[in-house]
Amino acid sequence: MRSLSRRALLRGGALGATAVAVAGCAAEKQEPPRAEPPDPETVLLKQLIAGKEQTIALYSSIASAKLAPFRERHEAHLAELRRRLPPEVASTPAPASGTPAPSGAPASSGTPAPSPKASLRSLQRLEQKAAALRPRQIEGVSPALAQLIASIGACEAAHAFALARSL
Repeated sequence: MRSLSRRALLRGGALGATAVAVAGCAAEKQEPPRAEPPDPETVLLKQLIAGKEQTIALYSSIASAKLAPFRERHEAHLAELRRRLPPEVASTPAPASGTPAPSGAPASSGTPAPSPKASLRSLQRLEQKAAALRPRQIEGVSPALAQLIASIGACEAAHAFALARSL
């Protein structure tokens, strides 16, 4: 049997230690966890909530007892939309990123913020635009959310019609 020299033993030990160190480093290098994309329904709910908040603010800017039922229906819509947000999202404050767009339309950076005081005609146009958005928003969402969005759109269409008759 052949005996191992001290030099061969040290070389083998050094190679073994290097292999262990390299394997340990490789085990430590893990890919960072990927952030999951936001749920599309949650994103849509946030847009709808921001739009409803804007609409309620516009209705509140006009002191009229005739408009109180309109505003109250929007407040009921807002409460139901908020109720459908997942608990972890509902408890997180929304980032203050500019003015929300009317009734769920995405805000474009080039559009000026609407005036704080609204007219009946601007409310009627807002209701028309919001009602027109709803059919596109129900594509690909759960049946329950689609039903809610369709109901909100029907209410907004009725508001637009009633406001047009008031002009």
